[in-house]
Amino acid sequence: MQGKGVIKFFAIILAISCLYQLSFTWVTKKVEKDAEVYSKGNEQKKKAYLDSISGQPVYPLFNHTYQYCKNKELALGLDLKGGMNVTMQIALGDLIKTLANNNTDPDFNRALSNASLDAKTSPANYINLFMDEYKKISPNGKLAPIFATKENAGHIKFDASNSEVESFLKDQANTAVTQSFNILRTRIDKFGVTQPNIQLQTGTNRILVELPGVTDKERVRKLLQGSAKLEFYETYENQEVYQLLTNINTLLAAKNKAAGKGKDTTKAVAAVTPDAKKDTAKTAGSLLSKVKKEAGTAKDTSSLKGRLKAEAENPLFAKMTPAYSSGANGQPSGLRPGPTVGYASEKDTAAVDAYLAMPEVKAVLPQNLKLVWGIKPIEKSKTFELYAIKLSGATNGPVLTGGVITDANSDINPQTGTYEVTMDMNSEGAQTWARVTAAAAGNPKDETDNRSIAIVLDDNVVSAPRVSNEITGGRSSISGSFTMEETKDLANILKAGRLPAPARIVSEEVVGPSLGQESINHGLASSIAGLVVVLIFMVAYYNRAGTIAVVAVIVNVFFLMGVLTSLGAVLTLDGIAGIILILGIAVDANVLIYERVREEMAHGKSIRLAVADGFKHALPSILDSNISTFLTGLILFSFGSGPILGFATTLMIGIVTSLFCSLLISRLIFEWMLGKGWDIKFSNPWSSHTFKNANYAFVKNRFKFYALSGTFILLGLISMFTRGFNYGVDFQGGRTYEVRFDKTVSTQAIRDAVDADFGQGKTEVKTFGSDNQIRVTTNYLIEDQSQTVDNKVETDLRKAMSNVNPKFNIIGQQKVGPTIANDLKTSAIWTVVFAIIVISGYILIRFRKWQFSLGAMIATAHDALLVLSFFSIFKDMLPFSLDIDQKFIAAILTVIGYSINDTVVVFDRIREFLNLHHSKTDDPKTVINQAINSTLSRTIITALTVIFVLLVLFIFGGDVLRGFSFALLIGVTFGTYSSICVATPVIIDFGKKDLK
Repeated sequence: MQGKGVIKFFAIILAISCLYQLSFTWVTKKVEKDAEVYSKGNEQKKKAYLDSISGQPVYPLFNHTYQYCKNKELALGLDLKGGMNVTMQIALGDLIKTLANNNTDPDFNRALSNASLDAKTSPANYINLFMDEYKKISPNGKLAPIFATKENAGHIKFDASNSEVESFLKDQANTAVTQSFNILRTRIDKFGVTQPNIQLQTGTNRILVELPGVTDKERVRKLLQGSAKLEFYETYENQEVYQLLTNINTLLAAKNKAAGKGKDTTKAVAAVTPDAKKDTAKTAGSLLSKVKKEAGTAKDTSSLKGRLKAEAENPLFAKMTPAYSSGANGQPSGLRPGPTVGYASEKDTAAVDAYLAMPEVKAVLPQNLKLVWGIKPIEKSKTFELYAIKLSGATNGPVLTGGVITDANSDINPQTGTYEVTMDMNSEGAQTWARVTAAAAGNPKDETDNRSIAIVLDDNVVSAPRVSNEITGGRSSISGSFTMEETKDLANILKAGRLPAPARIVSEEVVGPSLGQESINHGLASSIAGLVVVLIFMVAYYNRAGTIAVVAVIVNVFFLMGVLTSLGAVLTLDGIAGIILILGIAVDANVLIYERVREEMAHGKSIRLAVADGFKHALPSILDSNISTFLTGLILFSFGSGPILGFATTLMIGIVTSLFCSLLISRLIFEWMLGKGWDIKFSNPWSSHTFKNANYAFVKNRFKFYALSGTFILLGLISMFTRGFNYGVDFQGGRTYEVRFDKTVSTQAIRDAVDADFGQGKTEVKTFGSDNQIRVTTNYLIEDQSQTVDNKVETDLRKAMSNVNPKFNIIGQQKVGPTIANDLKTSAIWTVVFAIIVISGYILIRFRKWQFSLGAMIATAHDALLVLSFFSIFKDMLPFSLDIDQKFIAAILTVIGYSINDTVVVFDRIREFLNLHHSKTDDPKTVINQAINSTLSRTIITALTVIFVLLVLFIFGGDVLRGFSFALLIGVTFGTYSSICVATPVIIDFGKKDLK
């Protein structure tokens, strides 16, 4: 074996890297265990503990903080951790109406209405649907006069063509989606969720949001669906406000002192108005002196007792640092100019807000002063700025709202070369803006009195640029130390008032913590059981060589988990299913190698030469089969969504790591054992002659196989058209609730109770796992787009179930709107078709004969149809659900990948035998039949290995994965059958001339 040194070096580096990546998970789990011990079950105390050490080193070897380790640990999906998964869809119909200033043109409004109806069943882009409908209604109609408003003057002209209008609408739609994404991302960052995930689905107007650990569903819905509020405020200067903060700090300290004596004798503190500038210098000096003095005695407050004492004496300033400027020596040198009045770490912002919300503190603050946090932390920190904004007018509101903005763009200042944001306002906004900026600029000849204007989104300051001169004409530029990304984000935020495209929830899934923990338990149990089954079988069948496969499989799992962690992949329940499947697929390469070695040894070769030739001759089949399966995973990854991505990611990474372990790690072990002179056996007495000299008449009986498959598929097609399928909620739209009662309940009683409220025919009730768990699927009010409808449906469902048994708990729920359901169904069909075409194309390139490609295509289509037929025929006959959903599509594609994997190995052996036996006296049918029988041992052993682990997944994987694992189970069985009995006969019957 060449390059052993390089392989060893790479294996060691990979092992160290994986160990390092997995160590973050071990460190965070230890810290969180300490937090649980400290909190004694109190979640608030646990969160406070973890917040307090988020910036503290907890990984001494590398000095990594807890937050750093948390960001690097193996992330768990919502189905394992619990939480909420939401898909938002931007309402582009509302956007088009706004861009047209709610034009009353009848053709325009009719086209919009028709496009909205079409969007429920068509996956096409909404703008395309609208343009097509308008063309149908008014073939010669012009859209430019409708959209050429004063606000759109810079983008669309009165005489523009309809294609130019279409480009304009698509550009505005993209901007609206991006802007909504940025706003949602900002809101979620403020929500306080650990490891949230928000993704913009490329090419769509949808945004995927994952919030682990969330339990308040209604709060999340309001947070995500609320309209963006963009406002402009005048500001106070830091020097005008800091004395107020000092007074508040003194007031709170006095309150603490009084409380410590058991009295409430807080002395009244005189309020200082923001206009009292004349006293600022004197007080600033005394305050700075105090800060320097406290900095010098910091060692006295390093202990817990010292810190508590310091917090009691300076309650506000212990949580928030006033905004000082730093001198040359790093010490405070004065108050920082501008509207920033203080800084606080993320964990302390809530405490500062609580102080500022106290009635006695509110009494100190002027009514037109509002203290607001910045929207993002200071770069590379978790520290937020506190701004002082000035409320204006009789209503104490902003000086301007975002509705006056007509456009905003990221740009580069030609004079300075720095990034800036340009902003345009309508005529009404321009007049107000001129007045406000003139007041903020102050004396044109004196820059020292320039003030800032705060841009506020959802009550958080986005930016507070200083104004140096009056701005007329409504066009402004905002400059600063911006990056290109920051200017793009700010420009999109400024368009929030101009492009009010509501974001609506079209799909959501909620997994309760108890269901998440059960999923972890089932996943671990099935993984361990699957691993044990595979290892026992390999040792029992292949003797000492089987132990080498055992080591390779264990190393493979270790590498797989390490790579998953390093890539930041999220481990889902479907991902665990992928790991279990990889356990079965991983031994496939070892089986191929071992069967080849046994053949070489049967030819009289020495053990060393037989091992070398076994690896050499098995390599083409191993690569072909694994590449075809990898292509399946790639297609799943490209077209799948949600948990399916986790399955696809695990499958692809697992294929790569299993190839490395099977071909290289196991070879190194063999070389080491042979070097030691160990006796390596590849079978036990009972398995040494299994399938040896097999001579089954597969080719001769091919027409019987055609008849068998054809009959079953025909029955399946009849069942599909007459009985149909049990569609999951993600393919038919609706809501699903998984409910656990304290004792066994009657599904009929639940159905009758729910039908009484929801209406007949709107609800399906099935047992989900044990007899005390049910799954309720309903399309009740699914068309209702109001923000309160989800809460109403759940309330009505709880009321109905309480009439049967009031002791229950909703452990999981899912909602899919009709639009996204149709999109998912269409996408699933095309994904399966595309997978068959791609893999058949690969076979054509690899074997260079169209008969092989045709055989592979027919076999894979045959397998998909058999599984679909089975799910239709037996849909109501088995004690568990046979639902057609996204997980089922993942199962179908995996079956296709496995079937091709198996078929390729058979094809490789056929090609090899045809090359060896190509004389005129050799009958091609006999040669092909011999080739099938020669690889029968490998085909059956691999199938049995995969079937064993899938049986374990089916038994121990829990109710959520039962239908998924069953689809894989029957699919692998059909795939093994088709690679021998369908794919090969097709080659014979369509390639008679070529074979001769």
